[in-house]
Amino acid sequence: MTTVRSLWSAVTIPGAPEPYATAHLKVHYPALVTGSDTERLSGVFQADPAGGPHPVVLVLSGINVGQDAYRWLAVELARQGFVTVTYDWVGPLFAGQVGITPGVDLALARPDTYGDGPTCQAIAPLLHELASLNAAEGPLRGALDLDRVALFGHSAGGTVALQSGRFFPQVRAVATYGAHTMVSTMLGWPAGHIADALVESPVLLLAGTEDGVIAASADRYGASADGSHDPVNRTFDEALKDRDGEHVLATLAGANHFSVVEPADPTAARSFLDRPSTVGDATARGAIAGLLSAFLRTHLRGGDPAALDTFPQDLVSVRRR
Repeated sequence: MTTVRSLWSAVTIPGAPEPYATAHLKVHYPALVTGSDTERLSGVFQADPAGGPHPVVLVLSGINVGQDAYRWLAVELARQGFVTVTYDWVGPLFAGQVGITPGVDLALARPDTYGDGPTCQAIAPLLHELASLNAAEGPLRGALDLDRVALFGHSAGGTVALQSGRFFPQVRAVATYGAHTMVSTMLGWPAGHIADALVESPVLLLAGTEDGVIAASADRYGASADGSHDPVNRTFDEALKDRDGEHVLATLAGANHFSVVEPADPTAARSFLDRPSTVGDATARGAIAGLLSAFLRTHLRGGDPAALDTFPQDLVSVRRR
């Protein structure tokens, strides 16, 4: 089995107020194990050159979901040859609150400014730091293929990924879990409005049938709370331009909003709104990782797109456009 190691770094977020202007990132990568004294004494392992340089996946978290909750996924993707980056940025949220954020620029999320730039403030500085790590002496020197980048976002992180991908030409794929582009009436949008996804790449939307957080948030968008609120399917149908089947919506039977995290933190975020998952946690995470890795292999490594259709139909329902 591939050995996965990680290293830490930090970036300044331009324009963010002090003391909330720093994000801490963790870069997970496939490592080369030599048994050297350097490894033993420092714990530092060089990136494995086999299969390199490696495509990069940026993981954009949900609100108040710490990066360690996605470590299981980062490790799994790194085992498959993708350098995977998670980060924590404690910064301004909404209505004066502070918390972990993927980086949401509300000034660019309003009807009169939408499309002028990425709504995720963290992507550009993260990519800049990764370029520095790739160029500097160290375990990642020359190991990252920064022309093959994917964004994966959960919840609000998925929304800003869908609202930001087109502004970064190196982004070749965007994937989300429990995310959509329905926009809040508090920002001046009409009720129930689905904004266009700002992407030029293939998109994978992952969703669970038992997502209680999205269901409980209908009033944020002026939508009905009668059970008809389904912004993920509407995003797939209305926000994306046809790409000859490259866009995929995969719905996981029994999974909920927090099936993508391990563990879910009951003291933060909004897991108290979620419905109980009716499928085992390991089963749900296995399906999420399998679908995501198949999608990434297709669009970052030239893999077989039919791999997304091989999952059991009683667990995964797949639509394409």
